[in-house]
Amino acid sequence: MNKNLQQLSGKEYDLVVVGGGIFGACVAWDAASRGLKVALLEKKDFSHATSANHLKMVHGGIRYLQHGDVARVWESCRERTALLRIAPHLVRPLPIVMPTYGHGMRGKAVLGAGVSLYDLLTLDRNRRIADDGRRIPGGRLITRQEVLKIFPGIEQRGLTGAAVFYDAQMYNPQRIALSFLRSAASAGAEIANYLEVTRFLKSDGRIAGVGAKNVLNGESVEVRGTMVLNTAGPWAARLLETGMDLHLAPKPVFSRDVCFVVSRRLSSKFALACQTRTRDADAILSRGGRHLFLAPWRDFTLIGVWHGAYKGAPDEVTVTEEDLQAFLDETNAAYPGLSLFRKDVTMVNFGLILFEENKQGGAEISFGKRSMLIDHEKTNHVDGLVTLIGVRATTARGEAEKAVDLVFRKLGRRSPNSETDTTPIFGGRIEKFDDFLGGVVEQRPYGLDREVLDALIHNYGSEYPGVLKYIDESPDLAHRLGHSTVLKAEVIHAVREEMAEKMADVVFRRTDLGTGGHPGEEALKACARLMASELGWDEDRVREEVNEARSEFNLHLSSTDINVKGSILKEVV
Repeated sequence: MNKNLQQLSGKEYDLVVVGGGIFGACVAWDAASRGLKVALLEKKDFSHATSANHLKMVHGGIRYLQHGDVARVWESCRERTALLRIAPHLVRPLPIVMPTYGHGMRGKAVLGAGVSLYDLLTLDRNRRIADDGRRIPGGRLITRQEVLKIFPGIEQRGLTGAAVFYDAQMYNPQRIALSFLRSAASAGAEIANYLEVTRFLKSDGRIAGVGAKNVLNGESVEVRGTMVLNTAGPWAARLLETGMDLHLAPKPVFSRDVCFVVSRRLSSKFALACQTRTRDADAILSRGGRHLFLAPWRDFTLIGVWHGAYKGAPDEVTVTEEDLQAFLDETNAAYPGLSLFRKDVTMVNFGLILFEENKQGGAEISFGKRSMLIDHEKTNHVDGLVTLIGVRATTARGEAEKAVDLVFRKLGRRSPNSETDTTPIFGGRIEKFDDFLGGVVEQRPYGLDREVLDALIHNYGSEYPGVLKYIDESPDLAHRLGHSTVLKAEVIHAVREEMAEKMADVVFRRTDLGTGGHPGEEALKACARLMASELGWDEDRVREEVNEARSEFNLHLSSTDINVKGSILKEVV
């Protein structure tokens, strides 16, 4: 996967995709796999926004039963199944404990009935998943004693037990987006990061491509295409306004969503869904407050999500120290035995997702429900342009399929069937993940430790030999960066094969180096030296890159106890 601006400007594409988050990546893969000539442009780095910064849950739709929205239940379950099937190295089942209290709506009978209904509605949830380790079991009820054994610190007054149901979790959302992009590139798509679209080209009264600027050197380029698909998330409306004075009506509404990473693991296996004070305004059958999730992830615990209506500029969203303390207080109230302090938080992720119109600071909130797929010929009399603003990364593949179907119709061409729900993405050609991982660990290539191999296989899957090949060039590349599980070889691979142009690209979006917290100065400097040797950076550039990575860890909050990685979320799980 290599960027070639001369090639981009010298071709005419069937489809130009604007935005390299999970939705844009899925569109590029679906379109290229069906034979379209595709170009994708991203103004920063791939998956720099939501795709890298959310709770990492792959929701199967059980909570939509409260809304009576069976269509969303089926859609979410179908897409969770697809991700488990096509990305077995990056997505796994996750058991979730939902405590029951007393009788009525919060009791065992109601929740047990809900879980049973969900299992009945999703009988095909494991269709064509051959790997038992990636199949979603049915739900069950457990006793009060079993709950307290797993989560001894939860509220015990009135506790009667819990329901256990299964969803799924991403190991590394950044690499999911990147794997879709690499699949697209392998199918012929031209991919470019740090190429900001600034305007739309017109020919014969219709959109005919985009004008863009290389943000790293200021070079301008025109990329021509019969169709343009805008997947720029919360920037999508602004791009339409600044690029062609086109205004969406109604204008999309967004929520600032926040979640954080905690340095201790509360459970070795189970996630916990505990209730908060905020209610879901759209629930037909409400159990009380919305749920806060505490989920094990690697050696950490992920906690979230906090929602809040946001109407400011997408580049200006922040989380203050007061906000964070309020979130910690709410978490401790929901799980009294947790006793979380700010020093326990290693990373804060935040940004914007599609939302419903909500009253600022209200006790009830209405969540975003459907992605926006807009044919601008119908809504604005502008041919050649489609906008897709996604609402959940879980459904990105399916929404991309719909968008590409629309593109084919507008091109006047017969659309081949999409096969992206069954075709493994880059690294996903693994029949039985646990057996595959066990085989690699048993072989111990280059004498690598178990924890290093575990991370390597989870991130790169069946394509891991493409990383290890660099060790043959230099045995030193088999060493770790600092105390992390990241190999030096991964840095070289990111630069040569995955279009990493800045140090933050490697730290936050190509490797595990900075995805759970600060890896230490030794690791950052070692990463910078490796990239300098590949890209010819001088000492000034090295200092600049290291400082930029530090600032990304500490963005928005001044506390030295917390590393805050802020981002604007385009689409969230």
